[in-house]
Amino acid sequence: MGLDITNVTKRFGAFTAVDDLTLTVPAGQMFGMLGANGAGKTTTFRMLLGLLQPTEGKISWKGEEITYQRTNEVGYLPEERGLYPKLKVKDQLLYLGRLKGMDKATILAEMEKWLEQFKVPEYATKRIEELSKGNQQKIQFIAAVIHKPELLILDEPFSGLDPVNVELLKGAVMELQQNGTTILFSSHRMEHVEELCEHLCILHHGKPVVYGKLREIKKSFSKKNVFIASDYDLSSLADQAGVLKYRQTAEGVRLQVEHEDVARDVFQFIAEKGFVRKFEVEEPSLHDIFIEKVGESYA
Repeated sequence: MGLDITNVTKRFGAFTAVDDLTLTVPAGQMFGMLGANGAGKTTTFRMLLGLLQPTEGKISWKGEEITYQRTNEVGYLPEERGLYPKLKVKDQLLYLGRLKGMDKATILAEMEKWLEQFKVPEYATKRIEELSKGNQQKIQFIAAVIHKPELLILDEPFSGLDPVNVELLKGAVMELQQNGTTILFSSHRMEHVEELCEHLCILHHGKPVVYGKLREIKKSFSKKNVFIASDYDLSSLADQAGVLKYRQTAEGVRLQVEHEDVARDVFQFIAEKGFVRKFEVEEPSLHDIFIEKVGESYA
């Protein structure tokens, strides 16, 4: 049993932030929650944590409601930083770990392990305000996982991190999932969701417009991407029937076509003109699907 959200609606006066949301996050899986700003992601997370109560519907973890008595089973990394700037990292983590029912020795052992893993062991005695935004994010992550939660909610976990630290944090998230943690996270970076998640949901105005296994979602999306490399001009493909998008790159031409039959017609058309060095039909990216379903970008 995992996390079940059943017919959940959240209204703030006349405004509906989450509208009849139903989804299941299988135990031990990493689940991606996507949506433009204001789509209802953070409101959903706050309801999962009991910080907000649903107007309608039910939320359960392993078949039971998430109450105050069960909060030690849950970890949360908020999008907004929630650390005390004047406190030293060690004191910050001791305080938060004790709130989760941990003893001092266990907290310090976990802190040392995570600081070593993030290659910043010297930060234990530094104040939060002395750290860069990226390193504050590392400490915020440690605070969310130090008590070894069974359910981990990450709201924009890679925000503000440089590429090296993104890889460090991704590695930590994958390790937790491999060890059995159920992880629900949102990200503005589609490639992170594609790389990490087997299941996902795209919210639009509080409603799920895409939900299921990533592989099946891609299969059901009829539009395909085509990459072509040849030694001659392919600009006439822009006007070919069924070609939706045409883009010239340094390596070749990238198309988006309505369906695979169009890709076959394109191949026949260019094969008659000369030698084709590369012709590849690709599944649509998650970004393509997002734009199609939501009609707006994460710019």
